[in-house]
Amino acid sequence: MRDTPEAWPEGPVRLDNVLVPAGSQEVPGRARDASHPAGPTPPGDADGFERGSIAIRDGRFAEASGDETVLDMKGAVLLPAFVDCHTHLDKGHIWRRCPNPDGTFQGALEAVRVDRTANWTQEDVAARMGQSLKAAYAHGTTAIRTHLDTGDHRMETSWAAFAEAREAWAGRITMQAAALTTLEDVHSDAYERIADLVARHRGVLGAVTYPMSDLPARLDRFFRLAVERGLNADFHADESLNPESNTLLQIAEARLRNGFEGRVLVGHCCSLSVLPEDEADRTMDKVAEAGLDVVSLPMCNMYLQDRHPGRTPRYRGVTLVHELKARGVNVAFASDNTRDPFYAYGDLDMAEVMREATRIAHLDHPVADWPASFSVNPARALGLDAGTLAPGAPADAILFPAARGWTELNARPQSDRIVIRNGRPIGASPPPYDRLDPATARQTETR
Repeated sequence: MRDTPEAWPEGPVRLDNVLVPAGSQEVPGRARDASHPAGPTPPGDADGFERGSIAIRDGRFAEASGDETVLDMKGAVLLPAFVDCHTHLDKGHIWRRCPNPDGTFQGALEAVRVDRTANWTQEDVAARMGQSLKAAYAHGTTAIRTHLDTGDHRMETSWAAFAEAREAWAGRITMQAAALTTLEDVHSDAYERIADLVARHRGVLGAVTYPMSDLPARLDRFFRLAVERGLNADFHADESLNPESNTLLQIAEARLRNGFEGRVLVGHCCSLSVLPEDEADRTMDKVAEAGLDVVSLPMCNMYLQDRHPGRTPRYRGVTLVHELKARGVNVAFASDNTRDPFYAYGDLDMAEVMREATRIAHLDHPVADWPASFSVNPARALGLDAGTLAPGAPADAILFPAARGWTELNARPQSDRIVIRNGRPIGASPPPYDRLDPATARQTETR
């Protein structure tokens, strides 16, 4: 039996005999007890993790000094708190009242449009955001970036709900928001107003990119607006399996051409997986040169891409994470949509994202440093100092008592995980779905 939260003492604590992501042995401040030296992990998990001890003092990771109460974890996995860098909290949990009629991408777009028109009040958006945030917190997420549909007269609604949530959740989940827009009107006064709205909310300027004859000029205008307001950028790029769609390359070129110094996070990049080999290589080289961050959304992409009623999908729709990583690109994974027309499932649980991404994108043989793509890598993409076990950092982590390595970690949902925030177990559980029944059970009147 491992020590449990019920036995969690007051004062300094040392979690002894834990497995942490490989490489963290070199992180200053992670002590190793002579009675439990770094050693081999269990059979079948020869890479990805190493054994050691973690000291916690005054709510932060610290150097071990010998006065800690020692809790023997008997080889349990300890991960830094998750960072979820690409979500859609404004759409979350509308599936029950507005499902996708055919499961396709176009079906999702239309269903969300109808629901947004009929139902998105500030109260409605806030209630659904709250449901998602409670789940994310209970699952061990410490920071989130959400995209917010922005571009019509309802955009103030979602941004106001976000502002309230960011304040209410301060100290528990660090929240960022990115405007989800198209570049159709990027040269208009209306887009100026969007950029101003984003700046007022200390947000991120975002856009969906797809093939357009004058996309370079539109991207130049986009980056100029971001520079003028001191905003970072976030793109949904090439969310299709169209080999003619390669806006990722154009984003990288535009960043270099404009000398844009802010962070640029690009999500999806599905069509990269079906480009001719030489074009894919040239694109990824340019992404590395431009210093773009890339986030893969494997669960949602596999759900939507190559969907044709009555036909088995042939393609995964997942971007080339291994090849990008090999070029030094900062690669992350995230949850994307939650129980909405774009993805009918999910619970903002990054452990589920890790489990499914491992299967879908083959993040094993070797595991290497892929665990960083769910914590420190997305934190870097968001410009946050999070997702680390480094000394002085807040002691935010997740302990998986039943998992003694990568295979056991990803074999089960890990519902017995212990989420540690500021050095203490939080004891939170995801909220029941019926709390949203008054809102989500309402049928959209205009369907």
